[in-house]
Amino acid sequence: MLLALAATALVAIALLSDLIVPRLDDLWGRWLARRQRTPSWSYDPGRERRAEQRARTLLRSCVNDEEWAMYRDLGFLRVWGTLADGPDDAGGTGGAPYAYLIYPHRPIVAYLAQTHRLLNEYCVTFPDETRPYGSSRLPDSDDVLAKWMALTGDERRLISTANMHLPGRQLDPAQIRRDLWRLSQWERTRMRQLSDGGQGPPPAGDRKSAA
Repeated sequence: MLLALAATALVAIALLSDLIVPRLDDLWGRWLARRQRTPSWSYDPGRERRAEQRARTLLRSCVNDEEWAMYRDLGFLRVWGTLADGPDDAGGTGGAPYAYLIYPHRPIVAYLAQTHRLLNEYCVTFPDETRPYGSSRLPDSDDVLAKWMALTGDERRLISTANMHLPGRQLDPAQIRRDLWRLSQWERTRMRQLSDGGQGPPPAGDRKSAA
């Protein structure tokens, strides 16, 4: 009886193997083919840091010395506005000087230069379409440079196509005002240092050269 059962089991295994083994071989071959078609990207923890270093070098080569020092010391850039009617008709600038603060991966903030009254937030994004791996976000300094180029190249077009919000939608107004205070202190210190070095304070035209 046991011998008969064992013989039956062996015959069943042999029959199943004829069906299963070819199927497993087929699945294995398909898996290998997919691996050969799909590039394997190994994660490099230093890639983001090297990308940011290259981005900072490029940014430094594009902006003037004052702007680079501002970004290096404060973490943001200021760009002076040039439109006669201000960044938008509802802004109520009345022809007063206004400017923008550019942060990495955060909205651009428009404000009145003399009173520091916040006008609007402009949300724009510049994804990195060239990267076949990881996040599509540009390095921080590349994002700042893209916004700087867009503002200085065609300010009206940028603010007309960006998503505009009132101050406080994404950024804390109190933090923006602290940054504006930091900027004013930074400018005083820089002008004093330039004056002590015999170069004198930078002329007003240089501050608006970025616009």
